[in-house]
Amino acid sequence: QVQLVESGGGSEQAGGSLRLSCAASEYTYTRRCMAWFRQAPGKEREGVAGIDDYGHIRYEDSVKGRFTISQDNAKNTLALQMNSLKPEDTAMYYCATADRCTTGWPLFEYEYNNWGQGTQVTVSS
Repeated sequence: QVQLVESGGGSEQAGGSLRLSCAASEYTYTRRCMAWFRQAPGKEREGVAGIDDYGHIRYEDSVKGRFTISQDNAKNTLALQMNSLKPEDTAMYYCATADRCTTGWPLFEYEYNNWGQGTQVTVSS
């Protein structure tokens, strides 16, 4: 199974930026769904941004205009650029892939069968 490894998390003040990266152990992104999820303490994991197997990009409403998801097939990486961070963005962030996924929003966690170990993002006010 392809391994996914996230990096780039850390602590930042509100209004700042962080860039998360997800590296795959082998080329896997062709015609697959890719996504970032997050889980805050005491809350369920939720989708943040996704690219479906046709290349359509989708975002959770609270991050629209602030976060940008992108992929680099040559480097086997998926990225999440996070700008204008807010304390409510504090969570463990996970990248995930799926062979197929439902178009539109929300992202359905059960469709994603390959997950990274997560990277912590903490935003202070």
